[in-house]
Amino acid sequence: MKKIDLFILKSFLGPFVVTFIIVTFALLLQFLWLYIDELVGKGLGLLVIAEFLGWGTATLIPLVLPLATLFASIMTLGDFGENNELLAMKAAGISLPRILSPLIVLSFIISIGAFFAANNLIPVAYNNIYALRYDIKKTKEEIKIPTGVFYDGIENYILRINKRNDKTGRIYDIMVYNHKEQRGNNSLTLADSGSIKLTKDKKDLIFTLYDGYSFDEPAREPGDTNYALQRIGFKKQEMIISLADYAFQRSDQSQFSKEVMSQNLTQLGHTKDSLDSAYTHIREHQLRNLFVSGGFGFPKQLDSSYIKYHSTALNLDTISRFNSPEEEKGAIRSAIAQMGNAITILDNYQIDEQQYAHPLRKVRVERFRKFTLSIACFIFFFIGAPLGAIIRKGGLGTPVVVSMFFFIIYWVIDISGKKLAVDGVITPAFGTLISSLVLFPIGVYLTWKSTRDSSLFNAEVYITFFKNLLKRVKREP
Repeated sequence: MKKIDLFILKSFLGPFVVTFIIVTFALLLQFLWLYIDELVGKGLGLLVIAEFLGWGTATLIPLVLPLATLFASIMTLGDFGENNELLAMKAAGISLPRILSPLIVLSFIISIGAFFAANNLIPVAYNNIYALRYDIKKTKEEIKIPTGVFYDGIENYILRINKRNDKTGRIYDIMVYNHKEQRGNNSLTLADSGSIKLTKDKKDLIFTLYDGYSFDEPAREPGDTNYALQRIGFKKQEMIISLADYAFQRSDQSQFSKEVMSQNLTQLGHTKDSLDSAYTHIREHQLRNLFVSGGFGFPKQLDSSYIKYHSTALNLDTISRFNSPEEEKGAIRSAIAQMGNAITILDNYQIDEQQYAHPLRKVRVERFRKFTLSIACFIFFFIGAPLGAIIRKGGLGTPVVVSMFFFIIYWVIDISGKKLAVDGVITPAFGTLISSLVLFPIGVYLTWKSTRDSSLFNAEVYITFFKNLLKRVKREP
């Protein structure tokens, strides 16, 4: 490798790594803000939160990697142009395609890495995100019993504490309703004071109560109208309340392996084949049902291959002739009723469409999207590098503004295309590749202009053009 190639690669890798970290951090804050309500108040450990954010970071790669490639390429060539390094290279006889050649190879390697990330890393990340969110949702909020109000945060219990001494941990005027037997307020414990503590394994909550009474109304036999009340006084009593659902517990992650975002290309292929087979069978059943129940009673008479060997052709000249107006009215009523049946059948088919066709389209879209990340990284390089060579401005000023403009265009088109493809408006291939198809000609055009030393974004050129145009207009009589 020549020194100039090494110099160009180092100049690119620095902005690429920095931009990747900055954009990832910015998007991770948005990710955290989105799920902050699910994380707060559950007593989760730092390792669980760090794991959740780590897998969340991996899911951001489809947004971060193309943007980092665009930023790095436009900043690198912009710095070269602003520091006259690009001019010096060209003066030494090095053409722009030769200058870009090591970066083209590097962007190709990044694109290959992007494919493996989309196919191998991101499905694992989504599977872990789904599992963690499910486990976090199952985890109940931390027990924080306020004073002066009835607290129902513990399953099967309602508690009320009148006062609390924060220094000693002592609580006073305690009221505990036990609803374990689901018979209403039939079991009540009152205590003058007490304390609360967790067991070492944090699976049970121990209430130690002092100087109180337990009131209990036993269950009555069917038909018994007598009420009995038991009152038991105590000097000290311990109540153990299970907190099995309050601690974070991991579940089986394989339960989310069937989610579309949790599958790689091979798994998506198997899912597509099974959905294709089921959907084909459903479609055949739907068509047969529509023919039979929807009033289409002459399928064989309209089949030319069947008519060729059977004399059952439908006589179109006599089909609209009726012996009386009453017979015609009856035929019209029958046709209207059959049309209503057909509409009802088609409305019912929407359920099958949501069950088979919609998941099938999602699988097809996701299969194509495994490749769109790699294509986007490569195209964004051929947009950013020529732009940097034309603008000749480095740093985080003009390059960031221009880069964000092109990235927003890509992102909006990509999201819209995916939604249209999933809804069945356009094909999955076109819906996922439409953003690349829009940006590809732009990249080709900018690359062509940069190799010709175009002053495409030079404001002075446009100012001079309009000044000359105004002069010509004034000269005309």
